[in-house]
Amino acid sequence: MTVPIRNHDIAELKRLDLAHHLPAQADHKVIHELGGSRIITRADGVYIHDGEGRQILDGMAGLWCVNVGYGREELAQAAYDQMLELPYYNTFFKTATPPPVKLAAKIAEKMGGHLTHVFYNSSGSEANDTVFRLARHYWKLKGEPSRTAFISRWNAYHGSTVAGVSLGGMKHMHAQGDLPIPGVHHVMQPYPFGEGFGEDPAAFRDRAVKEIEDKILEVGPENVAAFIGEPVQGAGGVIIPPDGYWPAVEALCRKYGILLVCDEVICGFGRLGQWFGHQHYGIKPDMIAMAKGLSSGYLPISAVGVADHIVAELREKGGDFIHGFTYSGHPTAAAVALKNIEIIEREGLVERTRDDTGPYLAKALASLNDHPLVGETRSLGLIGAVEIVREKGTNHRFLDKEGEAGPIVRDLCIGNGLMVRAIRDSIVCCPPLIITHAQIDELVGIIRKSLDEAEPVLRALKPEAAA
Repeated sequence: MTVPIRNHDIAELKRLDLAHHLPAQADHKVIHELGGSRIITRADGVYIHDGEGRQILDGMAGLWCVNVGYGREELAQAAYDQMLELPYYNTFFKTATPPPVKLAAKIAEKMGGHLTHVFYNSSGSEANDTVFRLARHYWKLKGEPSRTAFISRWNAYHGSTVAGVSLGGMKHMHAQGDLPIPGVHHVMQPYPFGEGFGEDPAAFRDRAVKEIEDKILEVGPENVAAFIGEPVQGAGGVIIPPDGYWPAVEALCRKYGILLVCDEVICGFGRLGQWFGHQHYGIKPDMIAMAKGLSSGYLPISAVGVADHIVAELREKGGDFIHGFTYSGHPTAAAVALKNIEIIEREGLVERTRDDTGPYLAKALASLNDHPLVGETRSLGLIGAVEIVREKGTNHRFLDKEGEAGPIVRDLCIGNGLMVRAIRDSIVCCPPLIITHAQIDELVGIIRKSLDEAEPVLRALKPEAAA
């Protein structure tokens, strides 16, 4: 089936965008000055196309999510077929529908071990809200109602709801809305390049883990419900923890009887070369949040994987867990997610990421290490980052502050045909899992070209220019 290309009136869409639309996570003053948002009109494979006719390699897989790439007719057909049969029904009133039940069994198979059950939501933010409420409810059922505190990391991202922003550790987000809410505590992130530059990796790891234990003791183990973290911090800048970090964190949680929660919203469904990121690190969390790659972004759906011992407590003690959403277990979204997982299985995308394209991306990014602006490249599976520095061999930033260089390089990358994201002074990428070697070469080549173009601009920066 060939999908016709629609002839959009881009000027009118931009006018309507300014007149009526408030885009997410945007500086609306800048959008207004630009005359409206960039209008993305279609996509195929790993490429998106904008209203000006530009083809752009989507190095961000949408928003860390389009794992199987664009234009999958099977996913459109799965949605169409389910909509004709049963487009929607809820999971309230002691009811369920076939697709979410089948999907729960498939997710449980992929999680393996003691993660046996699934609770559905529509977004990663909602999934982490569910984690927050379920953990507190669990401890109350266990007869330990004082266990309400969560420990997270600075610069972590766990969503945009009130609970999600609070669990996250982004101070600029906390500043909007007087957050975090009480009961959420933060510790250092395991970011060697930024917070442990030149430090022995094992010593840095131990310092990061010790800060978690110190926080547990400060709050009181009897008051801590859970520790939450992304296996690899995505929106924080693709922060890959040092070897041994996660097993040590898991050991701490077991020592103090604290739930371990892994936010797999980005890392899940093959991104790190395993079905879930925690499997790469060999740990066994009590709950995991998932979204994005669950449907490859084709429809909104998320879930929380829940360990059997938590489910046993719910079933033994009884009483309503008074939580859920209108679209929890949406049958059409679940049908698409099932077909998406089938595609990932059939095409071996998890194994391909682990054994082929992931190592190839690492090697390709490493070729940038000779560039005078590059302080470090790092990647795991198909997620990576390029750190921009003022002086080679250091982590010194332009104008001695983070975030001056990144946006300049990002905008050049987009202008040169590559969609990437700037997180402070890191250029991060997270391409669809279907990306080829040639397309990885194209991605890295555009980053190099953009770095070359950015260098004279950055070298000319003066302190007054940033005022």
